[in-house]
Amino acid sequence: MEIAFDNDKYLKIQKEKIEERIKMFGNKLYLEFGGKIFDDYNASRVLPGFSPDAKIRLLQEFKENLEIIFCINASNIQKNKIRADYGIGYDVELIRLIENIQKLGIEINSVVVTMYTGQEEVEKLKQTLNDKNIKVYIHTPTKGYPDDVETIVSEEGYGKNPYIETTKKLVVVTAPGPNSGKLGTCLSQLYHEHKRGIKAGYAKFETFPVWDLPLMHPVNMSYEAATADLGDMNMIDSFHLEEYNVKAVNYNRDISAFPILKNILKRISGEDIYKSPTDMGVNMISQCIVNDEVAQNAAKMEIIRRYYAAMCDYKKGIGTETTVEKIKKLMNTAGISISDRDIVKYALEKAEKEKVNALAIKLENGKVITGKESELLSASSALLINTIKQLSGIPDDVYLLSPTVLESIFKMKQKTSYKRNYCLNLPEVLIALSICEQNNPIIEKTMEALDKLRGLEAHSSYVVSTAEQKVIKSLGINLTCEPKLLGYEE
Repeated sequence: MEIAFDNDKYLKIQKEKIEERIKMFGNKLYLEFGGKIFDDYNASRVLPGFSPDAKIRLLQEFKENLEIIFCINASNIQKNKIRADYGIGYDVELIRLIENIQKLGIEINSVVVTMYTGQEEVEKLKQTLNDKNIKVYIHTPTKGYPDDVETIVSEEGYGKNPYIETTKKLVVVTAPGPNSGKLGTCLSQLYHEHKRGIKAGYAKFETFPVWDLPLMHPVNMSYEAATADLGDMNMIDSFHLEEYNVKAVNYNRDISAFPILKNILKRISGEDIYKSPTDMGVNMISQCIVNDEVAQNAAKMEIIRRYYAAMCDYKKGIGTETTVEKIKKLMNTAGISISDRDIVKYALEKAEKEKVNALAIKLENGKVITGKESELLSASSALLINTIKQLSGIPDDVYLLSPTVLESIFKMKQKTSYKRNYCLNLPEVLIALSICEQNNPIIEKTMEALDKLRGLEAHSSYVVSTAEQKVIKSLGINLTCEPKLLGYEE
């Protein structure tokens, strides 16, 4: 894999930038922290060389002077909002993040439940967090927000929120997903800190968009594709351009909200600190791109992957045609089409030739492996077995699965499944391989090949089931699917 990004340089200069911002305010910095703290595979796909754990490694650099506040919107708890990437609720993701961060020795200050209006579901989460010795604070909607700044910055506004006691110089305010109230929590804390005579500041950390890359740079366009369902749009920061005569990229919500935010910050601190929304950021991504051509190509491929995902979501009734059309326009602007994803043709050719569901995957050496659905295996299962055989140097005529184990699984499926097709799906095949591995050293060798799948590109002639997609994602394979529900099942 060609590298586009210097991860070590990034950790160094990003740390320096945050330290510089802490010194700017002296005593304390509230850093609104966006994106995924762990497993940022989107960034690693768009910027080959970016480590998926870069953000948590960055936070570890500040461990002695850092504490974290998590925010979660009460409405997301009530609606049991699901993270599409993990398939779990925001409340479950919150607990997962807290536990993983605590294992690294980083202090969790508390959790703030924002926009609370009496949602009963909040009590269960509060009890769970209290059992884990995590403090929970409740923030109700801020009176006067967003237009009545005088009320917002008063005892009737932010003053209604409880003060969260913090002791470290860097307070990271983050969340298990977007629209969780991070900004409001930061501003509320600034209000209370300044009331107590503590000089504290605010800054924002986001990976994308990259402010000092061109507006139409594929890396920035890939961010638009990733957030197409949210209605985000990259724009030139007009405030930054007017103040410094420098073009900077930001997104529409930050730019439109900046006049109010600037007014709130000035009323809290008595100073006019930031001249533009770009000024608030501490993003040093662009300085660590070491091969722009590789980054551009990787970002273009991510846009195409997002297009396929949007088409499948629309086909399943969980996405919109607007999202699909928006990403299609981005592809046109970038001068790319689905034909640029060459793995697609191999999957479609296999499906057309065999008249069954099929998948294809491209190995690092360029070799393409295919898999087709049969009475024994789903197309995804066949692809996995064919691929790990190839990577392990195991001949095609060697069977990996024990007939005894297969017979037991098929009997179980016949008793419990309503379907006539009892072929093994991907989770079942992995279980079967794990069982057979105990008595077959050849399987042990093939299972070691699973690590070689991360980062490979694959395509399916149909929408792969949710259960199988989760496994494929966990293996690190970049899968796209044709928006066809033939064979699709939850």
